[in-house]
Amino acid sequence: MNQMPAEKLYFSTTSPYARKVRIAAAEKGVPFEAVLDVPWNEDTRTIALNPLGKVPVWVMADGTALFDSRVIVEYVDSRSEENPLLPRAIKERIIVRRWEAMADGVMDASLAIFSERRKRPEELQYPAWSERQFGKIHRALQALNDELGARDFYHGDRLGVAEIGVASALGYVGLRFSDDFRWQDKYPKLAALYERLMQREAFSTTVPVL
Repeated sequence: MNQMPAEKLYFSTTSPYARKVRIAAAEKGVPFEAVLDVPWNEDTRTIALNPLGKVPVWVMADGTALFDSRVIVEYVDSRSEENPLLPRAIKERIIVRRWEAMADGVMDASLAIFSERRKRPEELQYPAWSERQFGKIHRALQALNDELGARDFYHGDRLGVAEIGVASALGYVGLRFSDDFRWQDKYPKLAALYERLMQREAFSTTVPVL
């Protein structure tokens, strides 16, 4: 009996988008072969799989490459009916996707600041532009903190893409900007949510590292 080839996830340990996928796959029990790949290294395989040259990239058993964390997470969620990460009802699904979009926006702004600081000499950096990105981060985190309220999870009573996205964003903010601000002090409801989530193996084993 022929065995289907293992599906693969190309990722970097610091990518918050890759962390979203790794958490989702773990929570859904979807197996994959983890392939560490840094897109800006000369030996990267990511560019051959994703024209955008970004991780994560999920390669399905038939060789089709999926990219963008939202696409990959939806695919992973579709692999099993158990533990749905996205609500089936459209109205609820859109609400959860809205939270995911804010979390992704935090990641986008965070990566923009990191790229500015890492790739441009200090004398050529544009502080006002970085401050604009920090403004996006803080406004989004404040909105998420305010909307969370006293609930354990935003996604009803169960874990979903809203929590996975927010945790991935918070982990990356903590990794890159600990010298700029401590998000746990500014957004205590998010801090409490993150602490609860970190009790789950899928979250605690995917913390971004340099």
